Amino acid sequence: MSQRTSVAAIVADSLARANVTRVFAVPGASRSVVDAARAHGLVVIETAGATAACVMAAVTAEVVDAPGVALVSLRSGLTPVVDGAAHATRDRAAVIVFSDGEGDARLLEPVVKASVVVDPASAAHWIAHAAQAAMADPRGAVHVTIPDDLAGAPAVPVATAVRRAPPPPPPADALDALAETIARAVHPVLVAGLETGPDDAKWIRALAESLPAPVLTTTKGKGALPDPHPLALGSISADHPVLAQADVVVEIGIDAVELMPGDWPPGVPRTRISRGPHDDAVSGAIALIIEELAPRLRGRTRADWDVAALDRLKRSLRPPPPGSGFARRRVVEIAREMTPAGSVLALDVPLADAWASVNPRECLTPNGVATLGFALPAALAAALARDETRIVAIGAAAGFDAMADEWATAVRLDAPIVAVALNQAGATDVATAARAAGVDVVTAADEAGFRAAFERGWRGHATTLIDAHVSR
Repeated sequence: MSQRTSVAAIVADSLARANVTRVFAVPGASRSVVDAARAHGLVVIETAGATAACVMAAVTAEVVDAPGVALVSLRSGLTPVVDGAAHATRDRAAVIVFSDGEGDARLLEPVVKASVVVDPASAAHWIAHAAQAAMADPRGAVHVTIPDDLAGAPAVPVATAVRRAPPPPPPADALDALAETIARAVHPVLVAGLETGPDDAKWIRALAESLPAPVLTTTKGKGALPDPHPLALGSISADHPVLAQADVVVEIGIDAVELMPGDWPPGVPRTRISRGPHDDAVSGAIALIIEELAPRLRGRTRADWDVAALDRLKRSLRPPPPGSGFARRRVVEIAREMTPAGSVLALDVPLADAWASVNPRECLTPNGVATLGFALPAALAAALARDETRIVAIGAAAGFDAMADEWATAVRLDAPIVAVALNQAGATDVATAARAAGVDVVTAADEAGFRAAFERGWRGHATTLIDAHVSR
Protein backbone atom coordinates (compact mmCIF):
# COMPACT_ATOMS: atom_id res chain seq x y z
CA MET A 1 0.00 0.00 0.00
CA SER A 2 1.05 3.61 -0.48
CA GLN A 3 1.81 5.81 2.49
CA ARG A 4 -1.55 7.55 2.05
CA THR A 5 -4.43 5.24 1.37
CA SER A 6 -8.14 4.97 2.05
CA VAL A 7 -9.99 3.33 4.91
CA ALA A 8 -11.55 0.89 2.43
CA ALA A 9 -8.11 -0.08 1.10
CA ILE A 10 -6.85 -0.76 4.62
CA VAL A 11 -9.90 -2.93 5.27
CA ALA A 12 -9.32 -4.94 2.09
CA ASP A 13 -5.60 -5.34 2.76
CA SER A 14 -6.25 -6.52 6.32
CA LEU A 15 -8.80 -9.07 5.13
CA ALA A 16 -6.39 -10.43 2.53
CA ARG A 17 -3.73 -10.84 5.21
CA ALA A 18 -6.26 -12.71 7.37
CA ASN A 19 -6.49 -15.39 4.62
CA VAL A 20 -9.86 -14.14 3.37
CA THR A 21 -10.19 -14.90 -0.35
CA ARG A 22 -13.81 -13.91 -1.06
CA VAL A 23 -16.48 -11.67 0.41
CA PHE A 24 -20.27 -11.80 0.04
CA ALA A 25 -21.94 -8.49 -0.73
CA VAL A 26 -25.59 -7.43 -0.94
CA PRO A 27 -26.97 -4.67 -3.17
CA GLY A 28 -26.32 -1.35 -1.49
CA ALA A 29 -23.15 -2.47 0.33
CA SER A 30 -20.34 0.09 0.44
CA ARG A 31 -19.08 0.56 -3.12
CA SER A 32 -15.74 1.82 -1.79
CA VAL A 33 -15.17 -1.40 0.18
CA VAL A 34 -16.34 -3.59 -2.70
CA ASP A 35 -13.98 -1.85 -5.16
CA ALA A 36 -11.08 -2.00 -2.69
CA ALA A 37 -11.68 -5.73 -2.10
CA ARG A 38 -11.50 -6.42 -5.82
CA ALA A 39 -8.37 -4.28 -6.14
CA HIS A 40 -6.69 -6.43 -3.47
CA GLY A 41 -7.51 -9.67 -5.26
CA LEU A 42 -10.55 -10.68 -3.22
CA VAL A 43 -13.44 -12.23 -5.11
CA VAL A 44 -16.69 -10.38 -4.49
CA ILE A 45 -19.79 -12.60 -4.64
CA GLU A 46 -23.00 -10.63 -4.96
CA THR A 47 -26.03 -12.13 -3.20
CA ALA A 48 -29.67 -11.09 -3.25
CA GLY A 49 -30.13 -10.90 0.53
CA ALA A 50 -28.23 -10.25 3.73
CA THR A 51 -29.21 -13.50 5.46
CA ALA A 52 -27.87 -15.48 2.51
CA ALA A 53 -24.66 -13.41 2.51
CA CYS A 54 -24.09 -14.18 6.19
CA VAL A 55 -24.88 -17.90 5.76
CA MET A 56 -22.46 -18.10 2.84
CA ALA A 57 -19.80 -16.31 4.89
CA ALA A 58 -20.41 -18.70 7.82
CA VAL A 59 -20.11 -21.83 5.68
CA THR A 60 -16.97 -20.43 4.06
CA ALA A 61 -15.46 -19.90 7.51
CA GLU A 62 -16.32 -23.49 8.47
CA VAL A 63 -14.82 -25.00 5.35
CA VAL A 64 -11.62 -22.95 4.94
CA ASP A 65 -10.86 -22.18 8.63
CA ALA A 66 -10.51 -18.43 8.05
CA PRO A 67 -12.90 -15.52 8.65
CA GLY A 68 -15.95 -15.32 6.41
CA VAL A 69 -16.97 -11.81 5.35
CA ALA A 70 -20.41 -10.35 4.60
CA LEU A 71 -20.85 -6.79 3.30
CA VAL A 72 -24.39 -5.62 4.05
CA SER A 73 -26.42 -2.44 4.20
CA LEU A 74 -28.81 -1.68 7.04
CA ARG A 75 -30.79 0.68 4.81
CA SER A 76 -32.79 -2.21 3.37
CA GLY A 77 -33.72 -3.65 6.77
CA LEU A 78 -32.10 -4.90 9.93
CA THR A 79 -33.94 -8.20 10.39
CA PRO A 80 -32.13 -10.16 7.63
CA VAL A 81 -28.77 -9.01 9.03
CA VAL A 82 -29.76 -10.00 12.57
CA ASP A 83 -30.89 -13.42 11.32
CA GLY A 84 -27.64 -13.94 9.42
CA ALA A 85 -25.37 -12.80 12.25
CA ALA A 86 -27.31 -14.93 14.73
CA HIS A 87 -26.83 -17.94 12.46
CA ALA A 88 -23.06 -17.40 12.36
CA THR A 89 -22.77 -17.04 16.13
CA ARG A 90 -25.03 -20.02 16.80
CA ASP A 91 -22.96 -22.10 14.37
CA ARG A 92 -19.69 -20.93 15.94
CA ALA A 93 -18.56 -19.61 12.55
CA ALA A 94 -16.03 -16.78 12.43
CA VAL A 95 -17.81 -14.10 10.39
CA ILE A 96 -17.13 -10.38 10.05
CA VAL A 97 -20.28 -8.47 9.12
CA PHE A 98 -19.50 -5.04 7.64
CA SER A 99 -22.30 -2.51 7.49
CA ASP A 100 -22.76 1.17 6.68
CA GLY A 101 -23.56 3.71 9.35
CA GLU A 102 -27.31 3.51 8.74
CA GLY A 103 -29.92 2.00 11.05
CA ASP A 104 -29.71 1.16 14.74
CA ALA A 105 -26.76 -1.21 14.84
CA ARG A 106 -27.24 -1.65 18.61
CA LEU A 107 -29.95 -4.19 17.79
CA LEU A 108 -27.19 -6.50 16.52
CA GLU A 109 -25.41 -6.59 19.85
CA PRO A 110 -27.28 -9.65 21.28
CA VAL A 111 -26.21 -11.83 18.31
CA VAL A 112 -22.57 -10.77 17.81
CA LYS A 113 -19.42 -11.19 19.88
CA ALA A 114 -18.35 -7.58 19.45
CA SER A 115 -19.27 -4.37 17.59
CA VAL A 116 -16.71 -1.81 16.47
CA VAL A 117 -16.79 1.41 14.44
CA VAL A 118 -13.92 2.01 12.04
CA ASP A 119 -12.30 5.44 11.87
CA PRO A 120 -9.43 6.70 9.68
CA ALA A 121 -6.98 6.94 12.57
CA SER A 122 -7.24 3.30 13.62
CA ALA A 123 -8.85 1.36 10.77
CA ALA A 124 -6.12 -1.31 10.66
CA HIS A 125 -6.36 -1.85 14.41
CA TRP A 126 -10.13 -2.39 14.35
CA ILE A 127 -10.07 -4.81 11.42
CA ALA A 128 -7.34 -6.82 13.13
CA HIS A 129 -9.41 -6.80 16.32
CA ALA A 130 -12.49 -7.99 14.41
CA ALA A 131 -10.60 -10.85 12.71
CA GLN A 132 -9.01 -11.98 15.96
CA ALA A 133 -12.29 -11.76 17.88
CA ALA A 134 -14.25 -13.69 15.25
CA MET A 135 -11.68 -16.52 15.21
CA ALA A 136 -11.26 -16.70 18.99
CA ASP A 137 -13.13 -19.62 20.55
CA PRO A 138 -16.05 -19.75 20.81
CA ARG A 139 -16.12 -18.37 17.29
CA GLY A 140 -18.93 -16.18 16.07
CA ALA A 141 -19.99 -13.01 14.28
CA VAL A 142 -18.35 -9.61 14.80
CA HIS A 143 -20.04 -6.47 13.51
CA VAL A 144 -17.95 -3.68 11.98
CA THR A 145 -19.48 -0.34 11.02
CA ILE A 146 -17.81 1.70 8.29
CA PRO A 147 -19.78 4.92 7.79
CA ASP A 148 -20.18 5.65 4.08
CA ASP A 149 -18.60 9.08 4.37
CA LEU A 150 -15.46 7.55 5.91
CA ALA A 151 -14.89 4.54 3.62
CA GLY A 152 -13.07 6.65 1.03
CA ALA A 153 -11.32 8.91 3.55
CA PRO A 154 -7.50 8.90 3.64
CA ALA A 155 -5.84 6.90 6.41
CA VAL A 156 -2.32 5.93 7.39
CA PRO A 157 -1.64 2.16 7.24
CA VAL A 158 -0.38 0.56 10.46
CA ALA A 159 1.17 -2.89 10.73
CA THR A 160 -1.17 -5.22 12.63
CA ALA A 161 -1.46 -8.95 13.29
CA VAL A 162 -4.71 -10.18 11.78
CA ARG A 163 -4.23 -13.95 12.15
CA ARG A 164 -4.83 -15.78 15.40
CA ALA A 165 -1.74 -16.98 17.23
CA PRO A 166 -1.36 -20.75 17.57
CA PRO A 167 -2.56 -22.05 20.94
CA PRO A 168 0.11 -22.87 23.51
CA PRO A 169 0.94 -26.56 24.01
CA PRO A 170 -0.99 -28.17 26.87
CA PRO A 171 0.89 -28.71 30.16
CA ALA A 172 2.52 -32.10 30.57
CA ASP A 173 0.74 -32.76 33.86
CA ALA A 174 -2.66 -32.17 32.24
CA LEU A 175 -1.78 -34.63 29.48
CA ASP A 176 -0.59 -37.16 32.08
CA ALA A 177 -3.88 -36.87 34.01
CA LEU A 178 -5.95 -37.22 30.84
CA ALA A 179 -4.01 -40.29 29.75
CA GLU A 180 -4.45 -41.84 33.22
CA THR A 181 -8.22 -41.26 33.11
CA ILE A 182 -8.51 -42.91 29.69
CA ALA A 183 -6.19 -45.79 30.59
CA ARG A 184 -8.20 -46.69 33.71
CA ALA A 185 -11.45 -46.92 31.73
CA VAL A 186 -12.84 -50.31 30.78
CA HIS A 187 -15.47 -48.88 28.43
CA PRO A 188 -14.34 -45.42 27.24
CA VAL A 189 -16.48 -43.60 24.66
CA LEU A 190 -15.20 -40.76 22.45
CA VAL A 191 -17.60 -37.99 21.38
CA ALA A 192 -16.44 -35.49 18.72
CA GLY A 193 -17.92 -32.07 18.06
CA LEU A 194 -17.76 -29.03 15.80
CA GLU A 195 -14.21 -28.02 16.72
CA THR A 196 -12.77 -31.16 15.12
CA GLY A 197 -11.47 -30.61 11.60
CA PRO A 198 -9.79 -32.68 8.90
CA ASP A 199 -6.38 -32.45 10.58
CA ASP A 200 -7.85 -33.84 13.81
CA ALA A 201 -9.80 -36.68 12.20
CA LYS A 202 -6.82 -38.96 11.55
CA TRP A 203 -5.75 -38.69 15.18
CA ILE A 204 -9.27 -39.36 16.47
CA ARG A 205 -9.35 -42.48 14.31
CA ALA A 206 -5.95 -43.60 15.60
CA LEU A 207 -7.04 -43.07 19.21
CA ALA A 208 -10.34 -44.91 18.70
CA GLU A 209 -8.65 -47.89 17.06
CA SER A 210 -5.77 -48.12 19.54
CA LEU A 211 -7.94 -48.10 22.69
CA PRO A 212 -10.34 -49.42 21.13
CA ALA A 213 -13.38 -47.21 21.79
CA PRO A 214 -16.63 -46.39 19.98
CA VAL A 215 -17.06 -42.86 18.65
CA LEU A 216 -20.21 -40.76 18.73
CA THR A 217 -20.47 -37.30 17.19
CA THR A 218 -22.61 -34.22 17.36
CA THR A 219 -24.29 -33.33 14.08
CA LYS A 220 -21.58 -30.78 13.24
CA GLY A 221 -18.85 -33.21 14.33
CA LYS A 222 -20.07 -35.79 11.83
CA GLY A 223 -17.20 -37.34 9.84
CA ALA A 224 -14.61 -37.03 12.62
CA LEU A 225 -14.54 -40.82 12.21
CA PRO A 226 -15.82 -42.09 8.85
CA ASP A 227 -19.44 -43.18 9.26
CA PRO A 228 -18.78 -46.60 7.63
CA HIS A 229 -16.08 -47.36 10.24
CA PRO A 230 -17.15 -50.14 12.62
CA LEU A 231 -16.37 -47.95 15.64
CA ALA A 232 -18.54 -45.05 14.38
CA LEU A 233 -21.78 -45.45 16.33
CA GLY A 234 -23.74 -42.41 15.15
CA SER A 235 -24.96 -39.25 16.86
CA ILE A 236 -24.89 -38.37 20.54
CA SER A 237 -28.11 -38.66 22.54
CA ALA A 238 -28.79 -39.38 26.17
CA ASP A 239 -30.51 -42.66 25.36
CA HIS A 240 -27.81 -43.95 23.02
CA PRO A 241 -27.23 -47.57 24.15
CA VAL A 242 -23.44 -47.32 23.99
CA LEU A 243 -23.48 -44.59 26.67
CA ALA A 244 -25.27 -46.94 29.05
CA GLN A 245 -22.11 -49.08 29.03
CA ALA A 246 -19.57 -46.23 29.26
CA ASP A 247 -17.47 -45.67 32.34
CA VAL A 248 -15.89 -42.47 30.96
CA VAL A 249 -16.80 -40.16 28.10
CA VAL A 250 -14.01 -38.24 26.36
CA GLU A 251 -15.39 -35.05 24.79
CA ILE A 252 -13.31 -33.94 21.82
CA GLY A 253 -13.94 -30.44 20.47
CA ILE A 254 -17.54 -30.14 21.66
CA ASP A 255 -19.17 -26.76 22.17
CA ALA A 256 -22.08 -26.55 24.62
CA VAL A 257 -24.25 -24.96 21.91
CA GLU A 258 -24.32 -28.32 20.08
CA LEU A 259 -26.02 -30.23 22.87
CA MET A 260 -29.58 -30.44 24.04
CA PRO A 261 -30.37 -30.56 27.78
CA GLY A 262 -30.06 -34.14 28.94
CA ASP A 263 -27.80 -35.33 26.11
CA TRP A 264 -25.32 -36.58 28.68
CA PRO A 265 -26.53 -39.51 30.78
CA PRO A 266 -26.35 -38.82 34.52
CA GLY A 267 -23.56 -40.35 36.53
CA VAL A 268 -21.10 -41.02 33.70
CA PRO A 269 -17.73 -39.29 34.29
CA ARG A 270 -16.56 -36.99 31.49
CA THR A 271 -13.22 -35.54 30.53
CA ARG A 272 -12.67 -32.92 27.87
CA ILE A 273 -10.32 -31.96 25.03
CA SER A 274 -11.06 -28.55 23.53
CA ARG A 275 -9.62 -26.14 21.00
CA GLY A 276 -10.46 -23.10 23.13
CA PRO A 277 -9.36 -22.48 26.72
CA HIS A 278 -11.62 -23.96 29.41
CA ASP A 279 -10.95 -24.61 33.07
CA ASP A 280 -12.32 -28.15 32.84
CA ALA A 281 -10.47 -29.17 29.66
CA VAL A 282 -7.08 -29.99 28.21
CA SER A 283 -6.99 -27.15 25.69
CA GLY A 284 -5.00 -26.48 22.54
CA ALA A 285 -4.60 -27.91 19.06
CA ILE A 286 -6.74 -31.07 19.18
CA ALA A 287 -4.50 -33.07 16.85
CA LEU A 288 -1.44 -32.20 18.94
CA ILE A 289 -3.16 -33.18 22.20
CA ILE A 290 -4.14 -36.61 20.86
CA GLU A 291 -0.68 -37.08 19.35
CA GLU A 292 0.84 -36.34 22.76
CA LEU A 293 -1.47 -38.90 24.37
CA ALA A 294 -0.13 -41.70 22.17
CA PRO A 295 3.16 -42.36 24.02
CA ARG A 296 1.38 -41.99 27.36
CA LEU A 297 -1.14 -44.69 26.46
CA ARG A 298 1.30 -47.07 24.76
CA GLY A 299 1.60 -50.36 26.59
CA ARG A 300 -1.35 -49.64 28.90
CA THR A 301 -4.24 -52.06 29.38
CA ARG A 302 -6.59 -51.95 26.42
CA ALA A 303 -10.27 -51.17 26.80
CA ASP A 304 -12.62 -54.14 27.06
CA TRP A 305 -15.06 -53.34 24.26
CA ASP A 306 -16.24 -56.31 22.21
CA VAL A 307 -15.86 -54.95 18.67
CA ALA A 308 -18.14 -57.66 17.24
CA ALA A 309 -20.83 -56.69 19.75
CA LEU A 310 -20.41 -53.04 18.80
CA ASP A 311 -20.93 -53.98 15.16
CA ARG A 312 -24.16 -55.78 16.04
CA LEU A 313 -25.26 -52.76 18.05
CA LYS A 314 -24.51 -50.45 15.14
CA ARG A 315 -26.60 -52.55 12.78
CA SER A 316 -29.46 -52.60 15.29
CA LEU A 317 -29.50 -48.79 15.37
CA ARG A 318 -30.32 -48.50 11.69
CA PRO A 319 -33.86 -47.18 11.25
CA PRO A 320 -36.45 -49.57 9.84
CA PRO A 321 -37.43 -49.19 6.19
CA PRO A 322 -40.07 -46.49 5.65
CA GLY A 323 -43.64 -47.53 5.08
CA SER A 324 -45.73 -46.56 2.11
CA GLY A 325 -45.17 -43.31 0.26
CA PHE A 326 -42.06 -41.38 -0.70
CA ALA A 327 -40.28 -40.69 2.61
CA ARG A 328 -37.99 -37.71 3.18
CA ARG A 329 -35.31 -39.97 4.60
CA ARG A 330 -35.22 -41.98 1.39
CA VAL A 331 -34.40 -38.80 -0.52
CA VAL A 332 -31.21 -38.34 1.51
CA GLU A 333 -30.31 -42.03 1.41
CA ILE A 334 -30.74 -42.26 -2.37
CA ALA A 335 -28.73 -39.09 -2.93
CA ARG A 336 -25.94 -40.64 -0.84
CA GLU A 337 -26.10 -43.91 -2.79
CA MET A 338 -25.81 -42.06 -6.10
CA THR A 339 -22.84 -39.82 -5.21
CA PRO A 340 -19.16 -40.68 -4.73
CA ALA A 341 -17.40 -40.54 -1.38
CA GLY A 342 -16.33 -37.01 -0.55
CA SER A 343 -19.43 -35.36 -2.00
CA VAL A 344 -20.77 -32.58 0.26
CA LEU A 345 -24.34 -32.19 1.48
CA ALA A 346 -25.90 -28.94 2.69
CA LEU A 347 -28.91 -29.92 4.79
CA ASP A 348 -31.47 -27.94 6.78
CA VAL A 349 -33.73 -30.77 8.01
CA PRO A 350 -32.82 -33.27 10.80
CA LEU A 351 -31.76 -36.16 8.56
CA ALA A 352 -27.97 -35.96 8.85
CA ASP A 353 -27.70 -39.58 10.00
CA ALA A 354 -28.95 -40.69 6.57
CA TRP A 355 -25.84 -39.22 4.89
CA ALA A 356 -22.65 -41.24 5.40
CA SER A 357 -19.67 -38.88 5.74
CA VAL A 358 -16.05 -39.98 5.51
CA ASN A 359 -14.49 -36.65 6.54
CA PRO A 360 -15.50 -33.64 8.64
CA ARG A 361 -17.49 -30.86 6.91
CA GLU A 362 -19.05 -33.22 4.37
CA CYS A 363 -22.50 -32.77 5.89
CA LEU A 364 -23.09 -29.06 6.45
CA THR A 365 -25.95 -28.44 8.86
CA PRO A 366 -26.95 -25.56 11.12
CA ASN A 367 -26.90 -25.78 14.90
CA GLY A 368 -30.20 -26.06 16.71
CA VAL A 369 -33.20 -24.46 15.00
CA ALA A 370 -32.29 -24.30 11.31
CA THR A 371 -31.94 -20.93 9.61
CA LEU A 372 -34.81 -20.95 7.12
CA GLY A 373 -33.43 -21.72 3.67
CA PHE A 374 -29.91 -22.61 4.87
CA ALA A 375 -29.42 -25.39 2.30
CA LEU A 376 -29.23 -23.25 -0.86
CA PRO A 377 -26.76 -20.52 0.21
CA ALA A 378 -24.72 -23.09 2.15
CA ALA A 379 -24.40 -25.23 -0.97
CA LEU A 380 -23.33 -22.23 -3.06
CA ALA A 381 -20.66 -21.28 -0.53
CA ALA A 382 -19.38 -24.85 -0.38
CA ALA A 383 -19.24 -25.02 -4.17
CA LEU A 384 -17.07 -21.88 -4.22
CA ALA A 385 -14.78 -23.08 -1.43
CA ARG A 386 -14.42 -26.60 -2.83
CA ASP A 387 -14.50 -26.11 -6.56
CA GLU A 388 -13.29 -29.70 -7.15
CA THR A 389 -16.17 -31.21 -5.12
CA ARG A 390 -19.79 -31.70 -6.14
CA ILE A 391 -22.44 -30.34 -3.79
CA VAL A 392 -25.96 -31.50 -2.96
CA ALA A 393 -28.48 -29.23 -1.20
CA ILE A 394 -31.47 -30.84 0.50
CA GLY A 395 -33.97 -28.81 2.46
CA ALA A 396 -37.56 -28.01 3.25
CA ALA A 397 -39.57 -26.54 0.39
CA ALA A 398 -40.44 -23.55 2.59
CA GLY A 399 -36.72 -22.81 2.93
CA PHE A 400 -36.10 -22.81 -0.80
CA ASP A 401 -39.14 -20.55 -1.16
CA ALA A 402 -37.69 -18.15 1.42
CA MET A 403 -34.37 -18.06 -0.46
CA ALA A 404 -35.94 -17.92 -3.94
CA ASP A 405 -34.05 -14.73 -4.83
CA GLU A 406 -30.78 -16.66 -4.52
CA TRP A 407 -31.59 -18.83 -7.55
CA ALA A 408 -30.32 -15.91 -9.60
CA THR A 409 -27.11 -16.02 -7.56
CA ALA A 410 -26.73 -19.73 -8.33
CA VAL A 411 -27.22 -19.15 -12.07
CA ARG A 412 -24.81 -16.22 -12.10
CA LEU A 413 -22.18 -18.38 -10.36
CA ASP A 414 -22.86 -21.26 -12.76
CA ALA A 415 -22.81 -23.52 -9.70
CA PRO A 416 -23.26 -27.23 -10.60
CA ILE A 417 -25.25 -28.11 -7.48
CA VAL A 418 -28.18 -30.51 -7.26
CA ALA A 419 -30.83 -28.98 -4.99
CA VAL A 420 -33.71 -31.05 -3.65
CA ALA A 421 -36.80 -29.42 -2.15
CA LEU A 422 -38.66 -31.73 0.24
CA ASN A 423 -42.13 -30.65 -0.79
CA GLN A 424 -44.89 -32.40 1.15
CA ALA A 425 -47.46 -33.50 -1.41
CA GLY A 426 -46.28 -30.68 -3.68
CA ALA A 427 -47.97 -28.07 -1.49
CA THR A 428 -45.32 -25.36 -2.01
CA ASP A 429 -44.57 -23.76 -5.38
CA VAL A 430 -40.78 -23.90 -5.53
CA ALA A 431 -40.56 -24.32 -9.29
CA THR A 432 -41.81 -20.98 -10.63
CA ALA A 433 -39.11 -18.77 -9.12
CA ALA A 434 -36.36 -21.26 -9.93
CA ARG A 435 -37.42 -21.57 -13.59
CA ALA A 436 -37.73 -17.80 -13.88
CA ALA A 437 -34.08 -17.51 -12.81
CA GLY A 438 -32.99 -20.06 -15.41
CA VAL A 439 -32.69 -23.13 -13.18
CA ASP A 440 -33.51 -26.55 -14.60
CA VAL A 441 -36.44 -27.93 -12.55
CA VAL A 442 -37.53 -31.57 -12.44
CA THR A 443 -40.42 -33.00 -10.42
CA ALA A 444 -40.24 -36.39 -8.72
CA ALA A 445 -43.06 -38.09 -6.82
CA ASP A 446 -41.56 -41.51 -6.11
CA GLU A 447 -38.19 -43.21 -5.67
CA ALA A 448 -37.83 -44.23 -9.31
CA GLY A 449 -38.63 -40.75 -10.52
CA PHE A 450 -36.23 -39.25 -8.01
CA ARG A 451 -33.39 -41.53 -9.08
CA ALA A 452 -33.89 -40.52 -12.72
CA ALA A 453 -34.10 -36.82 -11.84
CA PHE A 454 -31.03 -36.98 -9.60
CA GLU A 455 -28.95 -38.76 -12.23
CA ARG A 456 -29.93 -36.12 -14.78
CA GLY A 457 -28.97 -33.30 -12.41
CA TRP A 458 -25.72 -34.93 -11.32
CA ARG A 459 -24.57 -35.39 -14.91
CA GLY A 460 -25.39 -31.79 -15.75
CA HIS A 461 -23.10 -28.83 -15.29
CA ALA A 462 -25.56 -26.26 -14.00
CA THR A 463 -27.82 -25.77 -11.01
CA THR A 464 -30.69 -28.26 -10.94
CA LEU A 465 -33.72 -28.22 -8.63
CA ILE A 466 -35.58 -31.45 -7.96
CA ASP A 467 -39.07 -30.73 -6.63
CA ALA A 468 -39.49 -33.90 -4.56
CA HIS A 469 -43.15 -34.47 -3.68
CA VAL A 470 -42.59 -36.44 -0.50
CA SER A 471 -45.35 -38.07 1.53
CA ARG A 472 -46.78 -36.42 4.62
